[in-house]
Amino acid sequence: MNGTVARIGAVVATVWFIGVLAIGPQGDLDAPASRMLAVFGAAVVLWITEAIPLWATSILVIIAQVLLISDEAVVGLPAGFEPPPYESIFATLAHPVLMLFLGGFVLADAAAKYRLDRNLAGVMLRPFGTSPAAIIAGLMAITALLSMFVSNTATTAAMMAVVLPVAARLDEGDRLRIALVLSVPVAANVGGVGTPVGSPPNAIVLGRLSEQGEGIDFLRWMIMALPVALVVLVLAWLVLVRMYRSTTASIEVRLGGEFDRGRPAIILYVVFALTVLGWVTEPLHQVPAAIVGFGAVVALTSLRVFTVDDLRRVKWHILWLVGGGIALGNGVSDTGLDTWIIDRIDWSTMPTIVFTVALGLIAIVLSTVISNSATANLIAPIGIGIAVSGVVDVSPLLAGLIIATACSFAMALPVSTPPNAVAYASGWIATRDLAMVGVVVGTIGIATVLFVAAPLWSTLGLL
Repeated sequence: MNGTVARIGAVVATVWFIGVLAIGPQGDLDAPASRMLAVFGAAVVLWITEAIPLWATSILVIIAQVLLISDEAVVGLPAGFEPPPYESIFATLAHPVLMLFLGGFVLADAAAKYRLDRNLAGVMLRPFGTSPAAIIAGLMAITALLSMFVSNTATTAAMMAVVLPVAARLDEGDRLRIALVLSVPVAANVGGVGTPVGSPPNAIVLGRLSEQGEGIDFLRWMIMALPVALVVLVLAWLVLVRMYRSTTASIEVRLGGEFDRGRPAIILYVVFALTVLGWVTEPLHQVPAAIVGFGAVVALTSLRVFTVDDLRRVKWHILWLVGGGIALGNGVSDTGLDTWIIDRIDWSTMPTIVFTVALGLIAIVLSTVISNSATANLIAPIGIGIAVSGVVDVSPLLAGLIIATACSFAMALPVSTPPNAVAYASGWIATRDLAMVGVVVGTIGIATVLFVAAPLWSTLGLL
């Protein structure tokens, strides 16, 4: 966001926060809920305008809740309200979902350190031949697969290192260059839908579902989301090869390099494989995915595969961003603000299909113009809260999946998702390229979830 918008956002957020606190309880909006409304509204403005960094807004949310609605609130709370312990609010920064994501981040960074990601890409890309369409298909398949188990941002960065040298060897006017570069963020966004650790919106939704007693294990998420990702990936490939037809008959991808056979690298290979196996077999051994992921962190650090210098490079700000979103959702629920917001509209008169379509459209439109993580933080507490309340005939799990997938399928601008930002920063694609492909693929993606996957999930009893 530019400086003017950021300054306006800071002023609006401050005025809202102070104004709502000054007005206080009104009608059926009691003191705890009114204080939370002040926090929620300010967070909305700050996340949308990026007046301060996204993660800074998240930790601001946490301290505001500690000071306003916890058992250590600086202003008294009414009798009858049971304030959450301040320790529980701070504890969202160590929520199990964050530990799951920390495991994913450490595995991703370790894979990059020992070039496991690029070497895997080289091995997996060989069977796809030399035709442009096949190479794009291979790049997308590999990127999507990697982004399911390591962060889609890290995957994009690794795959761009593979793609850019290939694109540089093509004629300047060959539109295949654009298709190659675009294929990576598109596949990373779509692939991130496939597993709980694929993207931050997944973690935010998982956290809200868990707090509402609607938890979902790693394998069940994959069973529901992976087919969606595969269908959208194939359709996105068709879009790219048709929109950017190549004048080149064949291309060659030279990756070079061999797998590191040193002791630390071999330990990484074993830990990586065991962690992924542990995640997908969670229903069999009943060990939560968060414990499995954190176990990988313990193993890699204890065996000195991942050092203190590596640890400094972990994306801690993303974890704080997700933690603040979980804290916001808990605060909205604990104070009854979600019920108050839900009661403003007679949801019982709204057909189920209208609600799900509206939820998906709001998520994808908002996520297009602001961070997908910020969008999930804002929408998940309300969307899932409406489903939990029972005022609409929608499963909380379905509401959560719609929000998570819509946030990932919003990819029309450089700011929409981290993979988009990484690809755009390469300088090889223009905003209009992202916009054209992003709108088409995003529309395909959300339509697939709403009109194909959702009815199928219901029929198969997965919801």
